[in-house]
Amino acid sequence: MKSWGKAQDFNKRWRRFIRCSVMSASLLAGFWPVAGLAQDGHPHSDAQEHLSAEQLAKRSELIERVRKATEKFQDVNVAMALGYQLTFGCVSGPDQGAMGLHFVNGKILGKNVVDVDNPPIVIYEPTANGQLKLIGADYLVDQATWDANKEKSHPDGPPQLMGQLFHLFEAPNRFALPAFYTLHVWAWKANPNGAFVNWHPNVSCQLFNPPAVE
Repeated sequence: MKSWGKAQDFNKRWRRFIRCSVMSASLLAGFWPVAGLAQDGHPHSDAQEHLSAEQLAKRSELIERVRKATEKFQDVNVAMALGYQLTFGCVSGPDQGAMGLHFVNGKILGKNVVDVDNPPIVIYEPTANGQLKLIGADYLVDQATWDANKEKSHPDGPPQLMGQLFHLFEAPNRFALPAFYTLHVWAWKANPNGAFVNWHPNVSCQLFNPPAVE
């Protein structure tokens, strides 16, 4: 019951953030929330020089699967029509680059499962022409719920997607969420630090300029 309570709390927090983002979207022109969010750094190296040919092939396969799953979201309006809502503003870090704009699907996220074909989060970057460019996806599950099901459903321990291990975001964190596992897949914008690290050094929130709300 304790783990279920934590899972319920996790989902309630996400729903609250999603509700706030929906309200912001209705008040602002375009898709901008009221502010960008700086996030503490959790750098992860994803160097490929020591990987075998088989490992590199699996990584390439994962990236292609994510591209196939998210190609329809090139137009952010399609993502929004399918239940994705902007959450957390534009997530940036002072030293590690940025994560960009996270559009979260609460229904998918609430299932707390890992499904490559149904990412709970799609990621965009603001561009100079005022549009949003799709750059990747983020797969996220609640740590307490996942770990509570280890023996029954997840005997291999921490979540992984086609062999790629998730990173752990501990609590407390700037998202005000319980600890969670996450895997960013930079399927639409190459990351020089690797396709599965949390931060992208070539993603910027500088063009994130939401209009003021009166």
